[in-house]
Order: sequence, then C-alpha cells, then structure tokens
Amino acid sequence: MLKAAAELMQKHIILDTDPGIDDSLAILLAAASPEIVVDGVVSVHGNVSTEQTTRNALAVLELAKAGHVPVYKGCDLPLVKESLLSPETHGDSGLGYAELPEPLNQPGAGHGSDYIIERIMSEPGEITLVCIGPLTNVALAIRQEPRIVENVKEAFIMGGAIQYPGNTTALAEFNTFVDPHAAHIVFHSGMPITLTPLDVTYQCVFTKDDLNRLLKINSPITKFIADSTRFYMEFHDEYQSIEGCVINDPMTLALTFMPEICDYQDLVVDVDLSTGVGLGNTFADFYNYEKKPKNMRVAMGVRPRLFMEMFLERMEKLAQGAFAQGSESNG
Repeated sequence: MLKAAAELMQKHIILDTDPGIDDSLAILLAAASPEIVVDGVVSVHGNVSTEQTTRNALAVLELAKAGHVPVYKGCDLPLVKESLLSPETHGDSGLGYAELPEPLNQPGAGHGSDYIIERIMSEPGEITLVCIGPLTNVALAIRQEPRIVENVKEAFIMGGAIQYPGNTTALAEFNTFVDPHAAHIVFHSGMPITLTPLDVTYQCVFTKDDLNRLLKINSPITKFIADSTRFYMEFHDEYQSIEGCVINDPMTLALTFMPEICDYQDLVVDVDLSTGVGLGNTFADFYNYEKKPKNMRVAMGVRPRLFMEMFLERMEKLAQGAFAQGSESNG
C-alpha cells in the first residue's frame, strides 16, 4: 500500500534537452530521484547537433541503468535564426572529455514535438515538462496543438538572465539566445511556467572538492562526472574566472521535487527579438508598467549548498547502484 501511494505521488516528466555536460548531469539526477518518473526524453539542437544530443541522451540513460526510457529526436534548427552550437563549452561530442559506448537503443519513431503533444494530451494535467535546452520543440508543439498549454501540468524552464549578465552575449543566456523566437512563443503561451535564470543557476557551482567527494566511489558514474566536468571546469576558469563549473540544468530539474531550494517572484517576463545586442535578452518588468498579466514564476533566490548536498548524495547512491532500476517509463 505504501509503495502504491508513493507511486501515485510521483511526478511524470518529459525532459526536453540538448546534452551537454550539465544536461547529462540532469539526466543522472532524474535517474536517481524516486520522486519523479521520466516518461521520455526529447532531444533538441543546442550545445551540439541534434544527432549528437540524441546519441548522448541514449548513452547517458544507459549509463544510469535507465535505458528503458524512450528518447525522441527533435528539432535540428532554431525556428528563425541561424544555428549556434557551443563546442567550446561542452566539447565536440557535448560530453567534454568523457567517452561513452555507442548506445544499444535507438530513438523512438516520430518527431519529438509530436511525442510531447501525444503524452500531454493522453494524460491531461499529469505531465510536467522540464526544458533545459533551446525551446524549439516546445514552441513547435504549441503551434501544432495549442491545447497542450492548458493540458500540461506545469513547465520548468532553464533559461534567461533577469538581473544577471548573459553567458552568450552581454545580455543573453545561451538557451534563449539560440532560439529566442521559440522562447517568445513559450513564454507568452499561457503555460504554467517556473523559470530558472542565470540569476540562480550561476550560484550553483560544482567544485573540485565536490568532485573529489564523488571520486571516493569507483564507478562508471563518477568517472563520467569527472571526465565531463573537467572540460566544463576548464571552460569556466578560462572564460568566466569561475573555480568549478555551474550546473544549471540539474538545479532546474531539482525544483520539480525540491522547490524549497529557491525563492520565487511572479513576474511579467519577455524576450527581446530585435536585431543587435539585445537579441535573446530575457527581461522582467518588475513594476509592470504596462499592467500585463504575470506570465511566470521566476526563481530569483537560491540556497546553492542545499541543492548541491542533495545532488552529491544522489550521485553517490547512483554510483553505488542504489537506483539500478532507475525510473520506469509509461512509454
């Protein structure tokens, strides 16, 4: 009875992602979190090509003993602007110095945006979207089937920089800059959104001490984390003078089951679509000068070590095989 009750309380999520080093850590955290069930993973262009993000999603799921979770290939290009990848941040493969075996599984049939529509419409009010890459797939799904907006349970989105510098241009965060037109569609869709901008994610730094703690366990999981984050740490040190690396995406995923990590404000948020330096800038009208309805909840404060301690404990358990069965898929 207790097990059945716990399963009823689990949150069913679709992870829309462009793995990516910290995206891969989010997949590992999902596999190590009994509060959530990953129904499916949808890949998107971003840190590397969609071909590569799809391969990475499959390989990381298999590393986490969660190969039963289906992966669907999504959009190869942004809606309007030219493509932008980030090999300098994540390496040519997207996984830094880590090397994973060729995945045994293949992506599911059909397009990722169609899968998003099918899952949400088949269980209205039950599916949570966790979007940690450019929002192209979700925007396309909204355009194809607008009813998903009122039938999705909620959406957690890693993106934007509200009162914090951009990490791709002076003003713009990477996910939003890569496809600002998609972000504009999603932000103004009416979907219940929780946004985690750089204002909070850049406080969540995975340090060498954190890594050394994990390396006390000899496991393919800890080796992968070490090999991938070493590249990421080198990038952060060279370009941003940060010791360690920022793990934006696991923090966003964590809010699905541990909302107390952050403090929130309901805000009017928009994305600049003008050409020039402002393109992709995510900004909030804190005083709501135009009296618009507030369109999302934004994480504006964070308890980074509360998050990091949880993340480290779950990575230790995953490395020790405590979550060998991972999440179960609903297909």
